[in-house]
Amino acid sequence: MKTYQQAPGAVVMIRPHHFCPNPQTAADNAFQTSNQDLKEQDIKTKALAQVDAAAATLSRCGVEVMLFDDETTATPDSVFPNNWFSTHENGAVGIYPMFCENRRRERRTDILTRLSSIYRVTQTFDYAHFENQAQFLEGTGAMVLDHVNRIAYAVKSKRMSDWVLNHFCRDFNYQALAFHACDENGVDIYHTNVLMCIGTGFAMIGAELIKDMQERDKVMQSLQMGGREVIALSLEQIKHFAGNALELRTPAGNILAISQTAYDSLNLEQINTIEKHVKIVPLDVSTIELAGGSIRCMLAGIHLPKKSETLADCS
Repeated sequence: MKTYQQAPGAVVMIRPHHFCPNPQTAADNAFQTSNQDLKEQDIKTKALAQVDAAAATLSRCGVEVMLFDDETTATPDSVFPNNWFSTHENGAVGIYPMFCENRRRERRTDILTRLSSIYRVTQTFDYAHFENQAQFLEGTGAMVLDHVNRIAYAVKSKRMSDWVLNHFCRDFNYQALAFHACDENGVDIYHTNVLMCIGTGFAMIGAELIKDMQERDKVMQSLQMGGREVIALSLEQIKHFAGNALELRTPAGNILAISQTAYDSLNLEQINTIEKHVKIVPLDVSTIELAGGSIRCMLAGIHLPKKSETLADCS
């Protein structure tokens, strides 16, 4: 029986030359904020510098980072590539339908071509056509995937359609676990990956935002049955992007990429629990967080086997 890797050892990152908080996403992204002290050009400059610094830090840790430039002014959220594509150990790639029109422009064939020149891509499942039916599934933002136990956790929102989720689960051999989550004002959590993070030996989740107790119990039991140590995050920690982290594989051992904002919100007990499993690598992406996403959103994990490696069997 195939054993899957939860943590990727390589990522795609985008260098945004015209980053800014996206006005089209502001309506349903309660994490999006503004900073009146920063001018538009300052925001662009700081965001680009933070991507470069984060990429350099991850590279020094032993993560393979593939960097792509985005010089267009039409894609303010391009720094978050995990929403429009995902890659998998069996050589498959998923391409996803995006809720906001200007985010649909982020899909780039040159990135997929570059990946296929290094990695074994055997099949592509393109769900983008579901946009014509107003059905959306924004990649590993809308889903948090338990690659080991084949479960796709998904918060119900405008950016996650059960219809597309079920198509994904059928094609990639996952079991869907969809549920509701909202903040203290009753606003839906826009993406699952700001609510929770699944690592190899641990998971972090803002369970208190799942108001339906039956749904909450189902999610928690599923995480615990997977054998992981579950770390509870508060609403305030979720607002500081503590759930928006990603475990990565390196030759020296696994690390947790997490923003400095998120790390500063954790208490000592939580930090000690995480460090039993991974080395924590805090990264300053505070300017990018103005757009309502953090470091996990910035990392599109590469789970594909290299051309010299054996394909996984996802059957």
